Amino acid sequence: MFGFEITAGVVVVLALIFIFSGVKMVPQGYNWTAERFGRYTKTLKPGLNLIIPFVDRIGAKLNMMEQVLDVPPQEVISSDNAQVTTDAVCFYQVLDASKASYEVNDLYRAMQNLVMTNIRAVLGSMELDEMLSNRDAINSQLLNKVDEATDPWGVKVTRVEIRDISPPADLVEAMANQMKAEREKRAAILTAEGEREAAIKVAEGEKQAAILTAEGEKEAAFREAEARERLATAEARATKVVSEAIAQGNPQALNYFVAQKYTEALQNIGSAENSKVVMMPLEASSVIGSVAGISELLKQTKIGS
Repeated sequence: MFGFEITAGVVVVLALIFIFSGVKMVPQGYNWTAERFGRYTKTLKPGLNLIIPFVDRIGAKLNMMEQVLDVPPQEVISSDNAQVTTDAVCFYQVLDASKASYEVNDLYRAMQNLVMTNIRAVLGSMELDEMLSNRDAINSQLLNKVDEATDPWGVKVTRVEIRDISPPADLVEAMANQMKAEREKRAAILTAEGEREAAIKVAEGEKQAAILTAEGEKEAAFREAEARERLATAEARATKVVSEAIAQGNPQALNYFVAQKYTEALQNIGSAENSKVVMMPLEASSVIGSVAGISELLKQTKIGS
């Protein structure tokens, strides 16, 4: 009787072990592969799954969430023989657990080597300046190449980012000197262009000033000539009137010329700088008489006209 109970207990325990060995709880975000006698049979999804105990076994446990692959630094030689050190980071996601488990051995290491190889291929086809200035184009080329290569593995590569491209110290110093020289060159060119523009503005200003000065002198000369012409016309008319008066026998007309010359002489004497005292002759009173004669002559001229 005691032996029967022990046997029954062992059977129950074995039955429980048999049942629990066939129940598999797959966590969220993972897929497990099931193998039967070493051959892949199915993929276990997240949740409760049943397999045949001692016949089926769990093959690989795949993380189906997006993962990050660190690509270690490596040296790359550009097409113009510049040696740089670069590293990268790759984001990928397993879409097919069976392919990722059985189409490639050591998926993480395979992808790491694949990304490093493509980095050397893409960067090695570029010159250093292109390599440093086209980071987005490099990332895009790497993404296309790596994603295409990992498609048979059931992996989707979402991003490949170059983290750093570091030239050697002597090359960095040479590039800094080159950039400094370029900036100084641009500064010198801008300074020269500014001075040229300033000289042109000054010359244009002087030209306009000279033109305006010449036009002013021209206008002044024209007006002065016009004034002299009018004065000569007036004197000619006065001379004609006086001459006609003399021809008609009026002696007082001669007083006009006498008074005019006498007045001009007195004006010149008075305007001299060294003339402090002016001595007037006694005959100055006759000038007044001449003026009176001119007035009389003008009256007669008005009456005659």
